[in-house]
Amino acid sequence: MFNKFLREKKSSAAILTIIRLYLGYSWFTAGLHKLTGGFDAAGFLKGVTANPVKGPDGALVYGWYVEFLNSFALPNVDVFNFIVPWGETLIGLGLLLGCLTTAAMFFGLVMNFSFFMAGTVSHNPTDIFLGFIILTAGYNAGRIGLDRWVVPFIRKTAKTNNRENKVVA
Repeated sequence: MFNKFLREKKSSAAILTIIRLYLGYSWFTAGLHKLTGGFDAAGFLKGVTANPVKGPDGALVYGWYVEFLNSFALPNVDVFNFIVPWGETLIGLGLLLGCLTTAAMFFGLVMNFSFFMAGTVSHNPTDIFLGFIILTAGYNAGRIGLDRWVVPFIRKTAKTNNRENKVVA
């Protein structure tokens, strides 16, 4: 019932727009700050791997994630120095404009969970909760935005390409 309300009602589109704009502003300003102020993930990654999240018994909670950071992220920190600020900025832009909203929110949630597993609590739980509302709402979250035109265009193009592929095969 709540899912149907989120996905289909025009009244929920207005509420979703407010949530989407809030999250979009947060993502966009965080990314823009990193792009213009200089960003280097190396210090953060070294801190996370030196002081990983531990449970009450002292055992690593996300040992596999710490291993990923040690074996992949740190040796490729230049890639992360590019991906993080541009990813945050583009996620924010997508949410602010309501363009490819579901994709933007999916990648926003991936980043939120990555920061969360690294031990950064901050506003991540709130962003994850609100992000799942946006993701669950699907198209309706971007109805008051560019998705009103972009999503039907993509669907029409995909349908046309699918028909052309069937004719060729």
